Amino acid sequence: MKTTVLLFAMLGFSAGAMAQIPAPAEAKEARTIVADLAAHDFSAVELRFDAQVRAALPEEKLAAVWGSIEGQVGKFGEIRGVVVSGEAVKTVTLVCHFEHADLDALVSFNASGQVAGLFFRPHEEGHWTTPSYAQPKDFTERPVTVTTGRWHLPGTLTIPKGKGPFPGVVLVQGSGPQDEDETIGPNNPFKDLAWGLASRGIAVLRYVKRTKQYGPASVANPATFTVDDETDDDAVSAVSLLARQPEIDPRRAFLLGHSLGATMAPRIAKDDPQIAGIIVMAGAVTPIEKLALEQVKTIAAREHAPAETAQKQIATLETEVKEIESPDLKPGTMVKFLGAEIPSSYWLSLRGYHPDRVAATLHIPILVLQGGRDYQVPPSDFALWKKTLAGHKNVTFDLFPDLNHLFISGTGPSTPAEYFKPGHVAEPVITEIAKWIQASNRR
Repeated sequence: MKTTVLLFAMLGFSAGAMAQIPAPAEAKEARTIVADLAAHDFSAVELRFDAQVRAALPEEKLAAVWGSIEGQVGKFGEIRGVVVSGEAVKTVTLVCHFEHADLDALVSFNASGQVAGLFFRPHEEGHWTTPSYAQPKDFTERPVTVTTGRWHLPGTLTIPKGKGPFPGVVLVQGSGPQDEDETIGPNNPFKDLAWGLASRGIAVLRYVKRTKQYGPASVANPATFTVDDETDDDAVSAVSLLARQPEIDPRRAFLLGHSLGATMAPRIAKDDPQIAGIIVMAGAVTPIEKLALEQVKTIAAREHAPAETAQKQIATLETEVKEIESPDLKPGTMVKFLGAEIPSSYWLSLRGYHPDRVAATLHIPILVLQGGRDYQVPPSDFALWKKTLAGHKNVTFDLFPDLNHLFISGTGPSTPAEYFKPGHVAEPVITEIAKWIQASNRR
């Protein structure tokens, strides 16, 4: 899903007392670090790390992370801006121009001038703007909190003006830490959906994912983390919260999943009879680990990555996939996957799950949507949904040839760099979902 190919190096700043060092020295040192990374002199960069960062990002891993960044946005070009911020802790933000996108490099320093934090993120030139199909005068928003046990997730309920009760839909994000708008670069696809649907008489509840709000504390025991902890349990809580709102018709509470959220939507609905119908946007039928391998191969070819680098990355990922799929995989172990360590419990919680087959057992309305230019969950998976669900009168399919994984319009083969260009979920997608929900009301 999104995080399998859109991971950037992210290290927390080390704790403890920090002292200010001269800003010019920091800026110069940060520039040198980026230059060394671009020159693939990873040993020189590692020498600048403090003990915590060195342990988390040794030379070999640093090389792999930088190779992943180059694979996503191309070769480094130049630094286009430098900002030094902070008082006790000084952080240098460098706007780095690559072949296909701009990234911000954030470098933090400790009192000794060592690197205490390193973080790359998409550079945002501007802020989200209201899509043309949204009419803010036609709806209101209020904060809500989705509660599952001891976890409390901030969210927003977008409600049409006028006489209710209204149908409502809960939005469930893709994999990884996600905010309520499913923000990536300058794009906020879930805010597009919320405002677009609310302008058409449908209430929308969206919320921050538990892994975004709580990080490693998202589960009592990280070694037992599962997809239920990441996605399913909070989605059920959100549907329950939506249905209890006075403006909402509890018999018309729908669930919309995107990417991983779409993959899990049939299982969530199977376990929650209150869900009136599900919308599957770019849902995968192929197991995540296999899909990730195909993504890496696709991007390596499209970005013309150096053959040696691409082959090494693919070979490493193939080994990781074999370990994930091994019948000998046992609970309580950690599995390396795309530069991260993920507990085996997560992979075991997905083993044997076939979303299309589970969807075939449901009797509620189902809408399956796919972008024709999606390289993360390709149209071949859309074909698998159609094959399994053929003849099911409760299922509707729609393929949008010009849209990518975020359901944003574009041309040519889609790449990760495209996600860093501002856009909006295409209006035909908003229109299709709204019409389908209204029609489902009459079933």
